[in-house]
Amino acid sequence: MDHLSRISIFIEVARQESFAGAARTLGITSSAVSKQVQNLEHTLKVKLLNRTTRRVSLTEEGALFYERASRALEDIREVTEQLNELKTTPRGRLRVNVPMAFGNSYLKGPIAAFAVKHPEVTLDVAFDDRLINIAEEDYDVVVRIGVLEDSSLIARKLAACPMVVCASSDYLERHGTPQTPEELVRHNVLAYTRNKGAHDWRYKGPDGREGTVSLTSTFRADNAAMMIEAACQGIGIMITPAFYLSDKISSGQLVPLLEGYTSRPERNLYAIFQPNRFLSTRLRLFVDYIAKCCERDFPMTAA
Repeated sequence: MDHLSRISIFIEVARQESFAGAARTLGITSSAVSKQVQNLEHTLKVKLLNRTTRRVSLTEEGALFYERASRALEDIREVTEQLNELKTTPRGRLRVNVPMAFGNSYLKGPIAAFAVKHPEVTLDVAFDDRLINIAEEDYDVVVRIGVLEDSSLIARKLAACPMVVCASSDYLERHGTPQTPEELVRHNVLAYTRNKGAHDWRYKGPDGREGTVSLTSTFRADNAAMMIEAACQGIGIMITPAFYLSDKISSGQLVPLLEGYTSRPERNLYAIFQPNRFLSTRLRLFVDYIAKCCERDFPMTAA
């Protein structure tokens, strides 16, 4: 067995803190695992693991070797995969997370079409609106709308995402039509619970001046579809990405308000990646494909 294989076995033992667990994962016997770790220690002339009848733990030297060797093997794995993909058909798993309403409205068809076009790619797609830790949850790409806050991530802008202020005509008949952002304080403005600024609206007026207004809400939801339904039912005023409401505004179910004002800071639609993950062929093709779909189908106008 070569040196890299022994290192891989050691890393698996360290991860599981068990020779037996590593053996099951690797599909070899516990004695073979133990022997290869011993051979590695002999080669390095250092003890890597503390062994007792109950558990296995890293020595100080073992912890250092584990940290550096894990990164090195991951780099080797990634560059090997990258080189292989340069000369083969895109293949392998691709984990994707997309906002629920956006995914249902715009990406169901394109994602399915991508799967048909690239049958060797195994797609694992989740539609939800929660805050994603892309590294801990091991997603390859996460699509999100908003303002980028985590500078440690890499993002590609897919489209501008202007916001729109709107309400049903029934609501406006009962409560009046606000003419300025300041008048929103007298209205019920629906709150998106996942938005950190749900109670404030920063805006830029037609004269270029910016301001902030504090909002009041008697209705909160963590789902865009629920918010849209509430607005259509006349519960309150909604401030949301324009693409969610293009059909509702076109049909007259919702009326755009404060058309000379824009939300600040500007929101965009992003594809977000881990900084330490190379853009495999399958990931690059997927993001390029989604970007073209957004350019073609995404409504770019706002009230």
